[in-house]
Amino acid sequence: MTRLCTILARGGSKGVPGKNIRPLGGKPLLLHSIEQAKASGLFDVIAVSSDDTAILALAKEGGADECVERLAEHATDTAAKLPAIRHCVEEVEQRRSCSFDVVVDLQPTSPLREAQDISAAVLLVEVLGAENVITGSIAKSSPYFSLVEERTNGTVGLSKPTDPPIVRRQDAPKCFDMNGSIYVWQRAALMEKDGLFLATTRLYEMPEERSIDIDTELDFEFAEFLLERTTA
Repeated sequence: MTRLCTILARGGSKGVPGKNIRPLGGKPLLLHSIEQAKASGLFDVIAVSSDDTAILALAKEGGADECVERLAEHATDTAAKLPAIRHCVEEVEQRRSCSFDVVVDLQPTSPLREAQDISAAVLLVEVLGAENVITGSIAKSSPYFSLVEERTNGTVGLSKPTDPPIVRRQDAPKCFDMNGSIYVWQRAALMEKDGLFLATTRLYEMPEERSIDIDTELDFEFAEFLLERTTA
């Protein structure tokens, strides 16, 4: 079983400028994901894709096996992520004259995952045969109980009302907030199928404290706090 780890790190960020190379816990944010990938011991190749030369240089210095220059059309604010991952996979496979069995994408703005999270998510694909795996934590609001939507006339109602209504949160189906931390695919599913949710998609549950996705300055401060707490 051959495995490729991709880490996609754009240079531009409106919420936190330069966040992928900004220090967190004494080292650039990007390096946390590279080190976690290495610590898992799972990967034949770890590849970083970016439109930013400084990020690619940092990735090479930080131990990435391959550095891939992302195509301009995959690096805009509105560009979808899947095409950029596919481009990275194709580029690495062409360079190495190989084809990987499993592709794992690690989001560089999720620095608090652990190597064991990566391993457990990969097992769901390789042991259970899932086409792909996403990660998430228990949702703070339930669409069956407390999450509401605004109707066209301005009134609101439950996102997913039931009959009879659910009156206790404990009785509602288990719901999750996707955290974007880890994505795992069988290669064929990644390259040949559209969308994230496939017939056999599974979710690996992560605790809230490892699920932070840095998108704002407050997120960065919170990540620093959590990191200091776990390493104290």
